Amino acid sequence: MIPSIPQSRFVRFIYTAYVVLFFVYLAVPLIVVAIFAFNDSQFPSLPWEGFTLAWFFGDARPIIGIFHERTILSSILTSTIVGVSVSILSVAVGTTNAFLFNRYQFPGRGFLYVLMLLPLVVPGIVLGISILVFSSTIANAVWSGFSLELETLRPGLGLVVLGQFSFIATIATLVISARLQKFDQTLEDAALNLGADRLTAVRTITLPYLAPAMIGAGVVAFLMSFENFNTTLMLVGSDAPLTITMFDRMKEGSTPILNAVSLLLMVGSSLLALMMILVQRRS
Repeated sequence: MIPSIPQSRFVRFIYTAYVVLFFVYLAVPLIVVAIFAFNDSQFPSLPWEGFTLAWFFGDARPIIGIFHERTILSSILTSTIVGVSVSILSVAVGTTNAFLFNRYQFPGRGFLYVLMLLPLVVPGIVLGISILVFSSTIANAVWSGFSLELETLRPGLGLVVLGQFSFIATIATLVISARLQKFDQTLEDAALNLGADRLTAVRTITLPYLAPAMIGAGVVAFLMSFENFNTTLMLVGSDAPLTITMFDRMKEGSTPILNAVSLLLMVGSSLLALMMILVQRRS
């Protein structure tokens, strides 16, 4: 709806109802998941058996809460390690990519840019299978030729990090590039005229300007890594991240502990998103 064009009351009502229903459609599943995290029942479904915090703090069977469930806690730690690793790599490579595509002209630049965007349109499970086959082929060839075992190229956390990094780095590049395009490069030129070298000018002027975008890209990269399932499923080893652990639990039968985990993830994601918004507003 365009605000400057007069609309009838009926059209405004339909538009408002559509917006309300859209947000209700998005919010209701999350609200239901959150509510049943406090249900005093073995199953996350009706009837309501009463309010309880046992699915968070329970330490005796049949109800073991999140904070006493070693498998869940271990998978959260694993996902955090993977997420932080992917974030650091994505921001570092995304920053260099932003400078490369915004500051330099070279043969094949357009092709390289399209190649960088390609992982975003490839289904996650296809990307995971491709990376697994490619890495296993290399690892097998090295073992056959040199009797050297490359554990990083076998299913495990290292390969999970590389697999997620392959497409999350593209998103970090786009976020940082968008801010770099708005940068006034004459500020760097002024620093150079005052005696600073190129590296000092970038470190003291450009990077502080890019800091909000780098923080935002890091938060987005962490959240995407933490919730990724399709690519991770193909590359995971014995140390399973949280999404894989929850998937395995679902196959055994859902319990409210999964609702409790989901609620914590919603709260954590919201806090990270809020932090990113506050940082960007201050910039």
